Amino acid sequence: MSKSKKKKKVVVTTQKSEVKPTVSKRKVAVGATASSQPKEMMFGRENYMWMIGGAALMILGLILMSGGKMPDPNTWDESIIYSARRMVLAPIVMLGGLGVTAYAIFK
Repeated sequence: MSKSKKKKKVVVTTQKSEVKPTVSKRKVAVGATASSQPKEMMFGRENYMWMIGGAALMILGLILMSGGKMPDPNTWDESIIYSARRMVLAPIVMLGGLGVTAYAIFK
C-alpha cells in the first residue's frame, strides 16, 4: 500500500500592494451627516395633526362598539347587542378614521 503524497500549491505574487487605512482627523457630532444642511422631515405638523385626528376617530369607533351588558343575565335582548350604533355607526367611524390616517400619510 503506497501513500500518495499531496502537493501543496504555492502562489507567488510579483507586486506588493500595501493597503493603508485612512483615518479622518475631523470630528463629526453623533448623528450628524457630512453636510451641514439639516434634513427635511418626511411629515410636517399638518400631517401629524391629520394622523391624530384619524386616531381619535378610530378610538371613537371603538368606544361606540363597546358595551352590550344585559341588565338581567336570564333574559336575552337582541336590540342591545345588535343595535344600529354598534352594527352601522361604529364601523363607519372606524373606516373614516382609517381613511383620514391614509390621507395624512399620502398628503
